[in-house]
Amino acid sequence: MSERIIDYQIDMRIVLFILLLLGFDLVVYQSVQLAIHEWSSTAKLVAGAIFWTIPVLFICWYIFGQNQAQDKSKEGNYRLQRSIFQLIYLAKVVLLLASGLFLLIHPLLQTLHYFIPSIPVLTENTQLFAQIAVILALGLFFLMLYGILFNRHRYKIHRVSVNLPNLPSSFSGLKIVQISDIHSGSFTDKAPLKKGIDLINQEAADLVFFTGDLVNSIASEIEPYVEVFSRIQSKYGVFSGLGNHDYGDYVRWPNREIKEANLRRLMEIEKVMGWQLLMNENRLKNINGVSVAVIGVENYSGSPRFSKYGKLDEAYRGAEKADIKLLLSHDPSHWDAQIRPNFPDIDVTFSGHTHGAQFGIEIPKLFRWSPVQYAYKQWAGLYQAGKQYLYVNRGFGYLGYPGRVGILPEITVLNVASD
Repeated sequence: MSERIIDYQIDMRIVLFILLLLGFDLVVYQSVQLAIHEWSSTAKLVAGAIFWTIPVLFICWYIFGQNQAQDKSKEGNYRLQRSIFQLIYLAKVVLLLASGLFLLIHPLLQTLHYFIPSIPVLTENTQLFAQIAVILALGLFFLMLYGILFNRHRYKIHRVSVNLPNLPSSFSGLKIVQISDIHSGSFTDKAPLKKGIDLINQEAADLVFFTGDLVNSIASEIEPYVEVFSRIQSKYGVFSGLGNHDYGDYVRWPNREIKEANLRRLMEIEKVMGWQLLMNENRLKNINGVSVAVIGVENYSGSPRFSKYGKLDEAYRGAEKADIKLLLSHDPSHWDAQIRPNFPDIDVTFSGHTHGAQFGIEIPKLFRWSPVQYAYKQWAGLYQAGKQYLYVNRGFGYLGYPGRVGILPEITVLNVASD
């Protein structure tokens, strides 16, 4: 009897959700009808059929497609489908907000019209404003859809150089390739990833750095892609650090032991891939006649919202006399919070974490904007303070929104030379 009651409650929640969804769509449809009021009967019929087909498809997917979420082999496709439906309803929300703006400014314009008759009364242009709202919503949808279909794996190589003092003039340079924020749990296909790895290997780098967030939360997410990322090559090794997502902090684990086992599994996988994971430690390399310290610190954030596992004093120990000190630290806020004030001889810090918000505008040397800049002072590209540098990688993968608009996935090629 109790099982039947539980099933009934679950079914009622689904029914309630469907009713709320259809009610929302009905409200949105009023704005659409106003926008297409002057269309022919046939055109209006086609537009209405297209509009109502989408919620029907979504409801069918919501009821019958949930098994994909439980199937690891189909989990990526499930997330992709979910994201497309989310985009559709985000566009509908934008349409409603834009249409609702009329209700907010209508009384103001009516008052102004009373005193200044040349100002048009908005009620005379309701169809025009409904059409503008529809165009804005469709524009946002197709822009974000383009980011999913064409930009998810459209890797862009960013080439930068830094000149360091106190290096011998005979130093012939050092080429470093950096990637960050793979987020393997978001992937749906290996083929485009292999193209990205080919771009990395074509650089024939001295060192390759990965600065954290290999997975979204669970170590098993990377297992289907071990062979792909094992192909990364460099002359002196591939070095990596942990990001905030790698610890499994965003999963409700049955107990602490299982969570710790998940992290150990992740560490084992990185070893299998041939990567040298640096857990608050460093490695010394003799490259082109100079001593290079590769220092790796666990995730450390200057924000209270994220973890502080990193122990930079431990990671730094033994690297004091190196000619070049290179630090892998996932979160760029670490630079101002601890690195610059306490370790002024760390030459270059490599970070990621921000993804550049996967959304923004970049016009080289002219203009750059992303909403993430309101949360992070350093959010993408090269920064300098005195003799120290920070490079923030825009991310190799994606999280949440499975695409990119304006901020493309990045492969960094950084050259170190003598000043």
